[in-house]
Amino acid sequence: MLLRRYAPLAALVCFACASAPAPVIPPAAFLPVPAGTTAAPAPVAAAPAPEAPLSALPFSPVLDAASMDRSADPCVSLYDYSCGGWRRANPIPSDQASWDEYSKLTQEIQRFLWGVIEELTPVSATRTPGQSKIGDYFAACMDERGVDSRGLTPIKTELDAIDALASVHDLAPLLARLQLSAGNGLLFVFTSEQDSDDATRMIAVGSAGGLGLPDRDYYTKTDAKSEAIRTKYVAHVGRMLALLGDAESAAAQESETILRIETALAKASLTRVDRRDPYKVFHKTRIEALEAMTPDFAWPAFLGTLAAPSVRVLNVAQPAFFKELGALLHTVPVAEWRTYLRWRLVDARAQNLSAPFVAEDFDFYRRTLRGVPSPPPRWKRCVRMVDDQLGEALRDEFVHRTFSPGTKARAASMTAEIEREMDTDIAGLGWMGPETKRQAKAKLHAIVNMIGYPDKPRDYGAVAIPRDDFAGNVARASAFEQRRRIAQIGKPVDRTEWHMTAPTVNAYYNSHLNSINFPAGVLLPPFFDARDNDAPSYGDTGSTIGHELTHGFDDHGRKFDARGNLKDWWTKKDAAAFELQASCVMNQYAEYVVVDDIHINSKLTLGEDVADLGGTMLAYAAWKHATSAAHLADVDGLTPDQQFFVGFAQWACENSRPEQLRVRAVTDTHTRRRSTGSTALRRTCRSLPAPSRAARVGRWCDRRAVGCGERRSARSEAPLHRRWSLLARSALVRG
Repeated sequence: MLLRRYAPLAALVCFACASAPAPVIPPAAFLPVPAGTTAAPAPVAAAPAPEAPLSALPFSPVLDAASMDRSADPCVSLYDYSCGGWRRANPIPSDQASWDEYSKLTQEIQRFLWGVIEELTPVSATRTPGQSKIGDYFAACMDERGVDSRGLTPIKTELDAIDALASVHDLAPLLARLQLSAGNGLLFVFTSEQDSDDATRMIAVGSAGGLGLPDRDYYTKTDAKSEAIRTKYVAHVGRMLALLGDAESAAAQESETILRIETALAKASLTRVDRRDPYKVFHKTRIEALEAMTPDFAWPAFLGTLAAPSVRVLNVAQPAFFKELGALLHTVPVAEWRTYLRWRLVDARAQNLSAPFVAEDFDFYRRTLRGVPSPPPRWKRCVRMVDDQLGEALRDEFVHRTFSPGTKARAASMTAEIEREMDTDIAGLGWMGPETKRQAKAKLHAIVNMIGYPDKPRDYGAVAIPRDDFAGNVARASAFEQRRRIAQIGKPVDRTEWHMTAPTVNAYYNSHLNSINFPAGVLLPPFFDARDNDAPSYGDTGSTIGHELTHGFDDHGRKFDARGNLKDWWTKKDAAAFELQASCVMNQYAEYVVVDDIHINSKLTLGEDVADLGGTMLAYAAWKHATSAAHLADVDGLTPDQQFFVGFAQWACENSRPEQLRVRAVTDTHTRRRSTGSTALRRTCRSLPAPSRAARVGRWCDRRAVGCGERRSARSEAPLHRRWSLLARSALVRG
């Protein structure tokens, strides 16, 4: 098989770890800017013209020749060759932190849904109950004047309850009420999850929360940029408290108190890297032991207020966090807890309040942290909120207008083809023993492919949605979802449940359910077109399917068995071989610079990097087998193989603001996909039998290119970008 030597498990995408390593050379997208030069900024759009609803989704081809830059040398940068035209034609809109093909299609879907929802907004006897809730929620959200006229009224009851808090021992029932209306995680997260010891049952889980900044590292890092962000954060908190009516001097002192409490919680929280290890976030604990960690917190009152089923044992995901919380509850005065809760409440609800709260929230979280100049128009926020809170009611309205049975069937067929390729690759692995192979195949065959949308939509009948109470609708919908999750404690796992809505432009693998989920939104052009040439669709969506399948066997997913139990099914020898080869990918990506002097945290991104590379090779091999008997024609001057790789590259066309890149470097498990294009090409090429390379990979490069699979000396005198170019050429060599 084409990829027999490098099957797409984590270890399979790392080349020749046991032999002399190839030089680690970052792609051009991550090269540091030479001294005395200035990096070209991403194109930025002027203020957008007023938008209107769409009556139909615009068509964009999976392979768009207009998005290419034919003047770029694909042997130097496949990304620039494939996306140069797109990047020039698609500057970042003023309300976006970044702009890529995913966000572009997302906005088109939002404009389409805007039109659909507006049709459902007028009161009519012909509306179904679900349509009535969608239309009335949107109408309440769009009533900006009504929202502004209410000021603080929507949260006055909660603020009064916080002001009345007389003792830390009374905190538990108050916190439960706040978490129902304002969302989980105000102080800590409490919900249900699949029991990692028994994948058939749901269990209660408590985990870290309580932070206003995007990640615990924002509180612990001591570099100048981190300290500057904390200073701006404290000022933001003070301004929000002033909007609640606090005097400026008092608000300044209170914001320092809040930072002190949050910093203590942050230091006790696991890093994102640690949270990727499922063993580090699974600690089955009796409720009495949790009470001993937090003796001043009345757990029976908290659980009773949530109407939780009986909880005898739960997963205390981060014990150190709850021990620190217990210490803080014992030492921090109740007045400071009142201050902290007022902040956490207004922070959680700011987007649903009057214009001054919305503006201040945007100014820090979007403008300061992510560099976004302008807030989104109200219609966009309201469409997003409908999808977030009533998404499964919106399912049918979206699906029957956009997603045909033929599209679903073709996506299912492509998934099956790629799964067959993975099965073949597992069988051919030289480094994996027979028992581990048997377990790996059992897990692969047990993966559930969920495509398009859930078969049974959620019933929102219990959620009251009046047309004149936007903030109240948000709180009631939040409480509905919190109660729904809490009610699952102790119940059988619902293996049909989705965690994305049908219009979402994304996909995911669920290690607990051992399922891959592809919402309808991501199976539309320009990512997938069942009616068009297969090559770019395999390069794009096929690579994504392979990506999600590979997650089942990456450094995180491999720790779960076929049913979703946290169970080590690897022999020690095979596990060691896996770790050795996966470390090659991690070490390579650690060399890449994201922005300024910030490198990729490759321990955080390892699973995604492995899935990107493995998924691409899987999709390539599956496409070659699926079309082996077909006569494939050139299109737009591109050979079929070149169409595959341009299709693969074009899904990652992107412009990003530097502020956004800094946030992503800390919080995002995904590497910017520009870094994987040339790497995937080179590794796919190196997996081909030598006589097939020139014919299979195309005719882009002349005889200057190094041979496919050749390694350059790390001591090469060529400049860094030149050495990377030579490696990229090796993926595109002509005979």
